[in-house]
Amino acid sequence: MPKVTDEYRDARRDQILSAARRCFLRDGFHATSMQDLFAEAGLSSGAVYRYFASKDDVIIAIAEENMRDVVAMVHDVDSRQPGRAMGAVLADMITVMRAKDAEYGLARLAVLAWSESLRNPALASRFAGLLAQIRADLTEIVRNHQRTGSLTSDVPAEAIAAVFASVVPGSILQLASLGPAALDGMPAAVEALWP
Repeated sequence: MPKVTDEYRDARRDQILSAARRCFLRDGFHATSMQDLFAEAGLSSGAVYRYFASKDDVIIAIAEENMRDVVAMVHDVDSRQPGRAMGAVLADMITVMRAKDAEYGLARLAVLAWSESLRNPALASRFAGLLAQIRADLTEIVRNHQRTGSLTSDVPAEAIAAVFASVVPGSILQLASLGPAALDGMPAAVEALWP
């Protein structure tokens, strides 16, 4: 029997998750069955179950990927030009979120996953860990800005980071509920608020 490569496994996993995204965006988490997912992916149940033991595992994988995308955005945006104004960092994040939403429905999937985390303790726990990472990353960015004097040091860095972290889900919620036009002008607005 030929050996399956990591690239093949990754491609098959991506195929399953892409099919699941389409199903979840079309029908929601609860109305989508594993049979729907098999049909959408064009795979047998055994092929899908080789990668995911349950629909909850698929939901968690998609939610984690979305959150990891946000964590990666925070790292990438700040590391490209360290010391950039916080408004510019947030503006870039909003622009990237909008692009990812157009690419694969990031905003609607995020809102679906947030609501699912209210009933799914495993998902809630993973969300809490990833959100803590986002806040820690933003806190470090804020501290750097406080050291250079571009942000006030009269307020704890953690509190300022919490405010900045709130801009991201607020943008996602508006994008999911109102569509891309809801974010028109928002990058310029955050840059104006935090020059």
